[in-house]
Amino acid sequence: MKLTKRKKSSRMSGKGMGTHGTGARKRNRDSGHKGGKGMAGSGKRADQKKTLITKLYGNTYFGKQGVTSRGTKRDKTKKVNLGQIEKNISKYGKKSGDKWLVELKDHKILGGGDVTNKLIINAGSASKSAIEKVGKKGGEIVVAVKKRG
Repeated sequence: MKLTKRKKSSRMSGKGMGTHGTGARKRNRDSGHKGGKGMAGSGKRADQKKTLITKLYGNTYFGKQGVTSRGTKRDKTKKVNLGQIEKNISKYGKKSGDKWLVELKDHKILGGGDVTNKLIINAGSASKSAIEKVGKKGGEIVVAVKKRG
């Protein structure tokens, strides 16, 4: 049979139990010994609150997260090398006759690696070396023209 345990505060009454196990009574009265409320005192030397902060906020609370100037934007375009396309040709393209049709409209094609197959690639953009390498094998890279406006 399982007994339900009473709360500590209800058990800790009686003679000599005015502190409920917190030491001196004055230490448990107000927020003076607790270091403020909420996230107060969680600044540079907040060793006492590190575990609390990492549990609640993860590892993004301390340290620099970085601010870049508004003028510089990070290049987020997806890029893929020709060597990677050749290596995984069945994943990227479909064979039709003697050539491979590859659809990568949201990628930029880079010229790294060697080309062995005849490729026709539909891409968002491509480097000069990639266009040159594919052209030598009898293929082509069709670059999508983006409208500005």
